[in-house]
Amino acid sequence: LDYPRLAGLIRDRLLKYDRFRQRVVAADFGFAVGPRLNAAGRLDDMTLGIECLLSDDPDAALAMARELDQLNRDRRLIEDQMQSEALAALDRLETSPADELPFGLCLYQPDWHQGVVGLVASRIKERYHRPVIAFAEAGDGWLKGSARSVTGLHIRDTLDALATRHPELLSRFGGHAMAAGLSIRTADLEAFRAVFDEEVRRHLSVEDLTGEVFSDGPLEPADLNLELAEILRNGGPWGQGFPEPLFDGEFEVLRQRVVGERHLKLQLSAGWGHQGIDAIAFNQGEPLRERRVRLAYRLDVNEYQGQRSAQLIVEHIADPPANQRRAQP
Repeated sequence: LDYPRLAGLIRDRLLKYDRFRQRVVAADFGFAVGPRLNAAGRLDDMTLGIECLLSDDPDAALAMARELDQLNRDRRLIEDQMQSEALAALDRLETSPADELPFGLCLYQPDWHQGVVGLVASRIKERYHRPVIAFAEAGDGWLKGSARSVTGLHIRDTLDALATRHPELLSRFGGHAMAAGLSIRTADLEAFRAVFDEEVRRHLSVEDLTGEVFSDGPLEPADLNLELAEILRNGGPWGQGFPEPLFDGEFEVLRQRVVGERHLKLQLSAGWGHQGIDAIAFNQGEPLRERRVRLAYRLDVNEYQGQRSAQLIVEHIADPPANQRRAQP
């Protein structure tokens, strides 16, 4: 064995691990590690993720991590297709003068994937600000649904009320305030749609469906810097009940481009004399039409090719006032 070379390889790997360990934050587990581990359970076999975490062999763990990453890429493609189909169906419903968009949405396509319906329900809920249940085929005349709710509606209690009033429609369900799973007969889908919307209307008003975003207020242009971004990053871990600070403000769009086919990379100015700051809006594939925009954002640290800088993670983009909206081409 070439012991000096082996020692050098071990040293290099440890240095890389140490640099990674110093940079990793709680959000990396939620937005990078978590989806890849979940992808195995959604599309294949969840034991792959467990084996990756438990492996003592770095090479075997790396091979499994690559497999998990590919499964996550496949999951994204499936999710994008399902989400596009769901949005197309809702667009048709919104433009029909005979129909009103339900307070509680039930979505279904025969070829939807069971393991991804929960993600689609979550995306549609964020867009339309109302409870959503997405269904997929479960075989033998049954549908499996995944529900996501909004503030003000306990989705598990809502399903419990439905099961009490309509035991012939719903018998199997479980979950908590914001998410639940359920099974219904395929033949009962239309009837379930009606009673679900009826039950949601018992608890939510039109005002509850506006999708309010609560922020910690604006930051001064001088505060949009790396020092404050690092303070906020190190102030966590953030999570349920202790959310990461969310700010809002108006910005001028200096430049924008779509990256990775689905994310919007921006350079923004916070006002006169501000040289600009980079920002990224994940899953916002369409360029912004307005030159000035109002955003809700997190101030974060961007690391690229060894360089660190402040950047905005755009969480919400406000609709422009009606008198400022441009006509569709």
